[in-house]
Amino acid sequence: MEANLEPPFIRVSDLRVMYDGTTILENVNFEVGRGEILFIIGGSGCGKSTLLKSMVGLVEPDPGSVVFGDRDLVGATGDDRSAILRRFGVMYQGGALLGSLTLLENVRLPLEEYSGLPEEAQDLLALMKLKLVGLEGYDHHFPSRISGGMLKRASIARAMALDPEILFLDEPSAGLDPVTSFELDRLIYFLSRNLGITFVIISHELSSIQKIADRVIMLDKSARGIIAVGKPGDLAASTVPRVKQFFSRGEA
Repeated sequence: MEANLEPPFIRVSDLRVMYDGTTILENVNFEVGRGEILFIIGGSGCGKSTLLKSMVGLVEPDPGSVVFGDRDLVGATGDDRSAILRRFGVMYQGGALLGSLTLLENVRLPLEEYSGLPEEAQDLLALMKLKLVGLEGYDHHFPSRISGGMLKRASIARAMALDPEILFLDEPSAGLDPVTSFELDRLIYFLSRNLGITFVIISHELSSIQKIADRVIMLDKSARGIIAVGKPGDLAASTVPRVKQFFSRGEA
């Protein structure tokens, strides 16, 4: 097999995060390839959300770096920081859609703030994103009037509003029934393989991990960091007790 000589798209190096004097994560090192679907898994309190927040600039590690291409988000300020942030979109677990706005208005929010485009163009782009996630015709619906699966799709559409290269998703399948979760997995896979979007996904859903993950990183609370990295099949065959437990029971 020919070696992959392409440099990593995202590189997390020597990352440590502390809260109130307690170390949550330390010595965290990993890379994400362009177009890869990477899952971050682990038991409750292991630092999954903390790691995601560090990667998107909401938590400042000390020390550590989070490099996108050749630009480190940690410590970046002003226009440099804004340029890095524009490279990715984030979907939080609850979706975070504004209930007083329609789906079209929710998806249009990032365009209003950052694009400088006229309103007609913003509407057109927002409609395109809704169509891309299978919500054509739902633009004037309010979040309270659609299903949980549709809310997740609308949240992904908003995260894609500015055409990011990377999408960070926090528990995208949480609260969804198996059929709806499967449909969301198919959407993520489609966006990755057809648009080249890189995904970093926090999840505990074993079925999603097995179906669409290219690689998996497992965190452990007692280790305060990574205890396993590899393809889903490799981790499923692991003899490490915590890893084996996760993949044999679907939870840590």
